[in-house]
Amino acid sequence: MSQTGTKNRPSRVHLPHISLSSKQQFQRNILSFIRYTMTDAAPYNPQPAPGLKKVPPYWYPYTTMAKERWLGRELLEVVSTEFRDRSMEYYRYALESGVTTINGRIARPDTIILNGDCIQNVVHRHEPPVTSTPVRIILHDVEREFIVVDKPGSIPVHASGRYFRNTLVEILEKEMGFKKVYTVNRLDRLTSGLMIIPLTAERARQLTSEFMASTIRKEYVARCKGEFPIEEVICEEPLLTVDRQMGLNIVHPEGKPAKTVFNRIRYDPNTNTSVVRCEPLTGRSHQIRVHLQFLGHPIANDPVYSETKIWGPNLGKGGIDIVPSDERSAPAPPPHLQSHTETVGSPESLTKGIGEQRQSEPGTKLLPRETGQDIGMGSPVPLSSEAVDVITRLRNMKDEDEDWSRWRDVVFRAKGKLMPNLALKPQPPSNQRKRGNYARFVDEKLNRAMDSSVPIDYTSPNSVSSPIAPSTVATPSDASTPESEIPSTPPPVQLSEDEVLQKIATMEPQAESTAVVQSDNLYCPECYLPLHPDPRPERLYIFLHAKRYTTSLGSFETDMPEWAAEGWTWDRS
Repeated sequence: MSQTGTKNRPSRVHLPHISLSSKQQFQRNILSFIRYTMTDAAPYNPQPAPGLKKVPPYWYPYTTMAKERWLGRELLEVVSTEFRDRSMEYYRYALESGVTTINGRIARPDTIILNGDCIQNVVHRHEPPVTSTPVRIILHDVEREFIVVDKPGSIPVHASGRYFRNTLVEILEKEMGFKKVYTVNRLDRLTSGLMIIPLTAERARQLTSEFMASTIRKEYVARCKGEFPIEEVICEEPLLTVDRQMGLNIVHPEGKPAKTVFNRIRYDPNTNTSVVRCEPLTGRSHQIRVHLQFLGHPIANDPVYSETKIWGPNLGKGGIDIVPSDERSAPAPPPHLQSHTETVGSPESLTKGIGEQRQSEPGTKLLPRETGQDIGMGSPVPLSSEAVDVITRLRNMKDEDEDWSRWRDVVFRAKGKLMPNLALKPQPPSNQRKRGNYARFVDEKLNRAMDSSVPIDYTSPNSVSSPIAPSTVATPSDASTPESEIPSTPPPVQLSEDEVLQKIATMEPQAESTAVVQSDNLYCPECYLPLHPDPRPERLYIFLHAKRYTTSLGSFETDMPEWAAEGWTWDRS
């Protein structure tokens, strides 16, 4: 398996409205409203792009039991702290629309989460693109009931966050025809390489016991910055996850024991990088990446641990300060959207005013995300000022990669409640639920869209129709929701024609408005999500590859990745 660094690929272009004034942005949004209100707008379809695999967005019901850290807290506080894909204002709007139920009853933003609560939340899932490089089957041992695969970077192993159909498990089961796969270990989403995957529960138990006993020998290869020492280097620094949302890990004395052995394969002076063999003797999250960073040789294209905008010129060599600090600051919009948020209000604030001004208003209840206090809430140890700054800069960089979509998350302000036909089937009793089963819609069209294994054809110039187009409006309730909680007449999903015309009458006409209406969608017409720009394919993986695993089943390996070749170069823009 290889993933190429395509040369001369143009850089990502920001969505065109970014340079507009706040008034022009509002005008542009209104023109989009006209398009969706006065015409039958087609569901959003991602456009094909070379090197990328996409799936159309679809409605998806998340189901989870209340976690200990959620108990006694309001639902809006939990949702806005645990997730950052949308703005604070949007999460409140969605909850007020009734898309979340607790124990089968519609929940509200101020609902208190209790022990044993079953929470179901319906979202319009926009999966990020992954590489078009296919998963490769290295070995299918039918008799011993396991497969060996070569996973491309960018594809997560399990469903998590925004990913579901673009995951290794779903690809193997839905696209490649394996009835059931059992993943007993995982590779980071950005990491490529070998995985041994059992096809039966018995084989999975055997391999799990070997991983837990550390009897499996693992060998990775990485390309890191600088001239790595010729002699063998052993790093035994303990590792700790300090931010669950961003998946950030650091060296910390309170962390879990970790040990990695490094040996240099070669040094390439033309890029000032080294190809290194890595043998992790433990299996901590981001272990190789963080240990290499600590040694002063982070993976050369690691978007997290090798980024000066996050760590500064030292790139985290030797670790960061761990002296606890209570300093936090409210999230601030990027400079180019500052005037916009001052004019129409910040979507990251549920009250008027910005920052310290809000905190000084008597009787104002601010949620942790509004004040910055959400940073560190999931950390097992108090964070230092440096750690808080690192997390803040990492969040800002992610926002920038997504064209600051959270700060553009305002379209829903002029919409009715977010209430497509999202009724869910009742869940079976807890003692009858099977692990891995997820909620199902009453509307089978939504289930078929969620289960569809047909991705966007990234090699064809023809676009693929969205598998669903909800045309009716109903409340997201189930059989146990009292009728008194269900609105008898659902509110309109979009602006009325009169409302649109009234708004337009107060605005000066924008030049070339017809061209704006006919331009590409800036927002999803079904959930009003600000659309993200496509990533460049070479930004979807890092120079870290699982090359060889040795187990009781045998020793298995892949070819060396292309980026490990002597003198290899890539686009660093």
